[in-house]
Amino acid sequence: MIQVVLDTNIVVSALLRSGSLPEAAFNLAMDRVVQLSVSESILTEYEDVLRRSKLRIHPDKVTLTLKRIREVSLLIRPAVSVTVCSDPDDNIFLECSEAAQANYLVTGNVRHFPDVWATTQIVTPREFFQVIVESQHGS
Repeated sequence: MIQVVLDTNIVVSALLRSGSLPEAAFNLAMDRVVQLSVSESILTEYEDVLRRSKLRIHPDKVTLTLKRIREVSLLIRPAVSVTVCSDPDDNIFLECSEAAQANYLVTGNVRHFPDVWATTQIVTPREFFQVIVESQHGS
């Protein structure tokens, strides 16, 4: 199964923009088409950002989303710290990706990341969705 880590901006966009590519990527993980990997640091970031009042996401929706993420995700405990991202808050995603040996890290901010980290390709939601479509059609 394809292993994936989702940047917080993908989860936020999934909840705010119905029918969007971030929502499609998020739903692939929630439906267990791909294996989502998270760390406690990532879960904390998801919650902190999703609960920001300016996003206006109903608190019950946030609670249910976080519960569902915990149910379907593989909890990773990264052993190595990294400091390579232009935004230091993004390093947790590389740490998790490396520890999980994830195939993909999906983000709306690819410029914040290297192109590849260990075994993980850093991709946009569009690139990720294309990979999934191709893998399901045997291309």
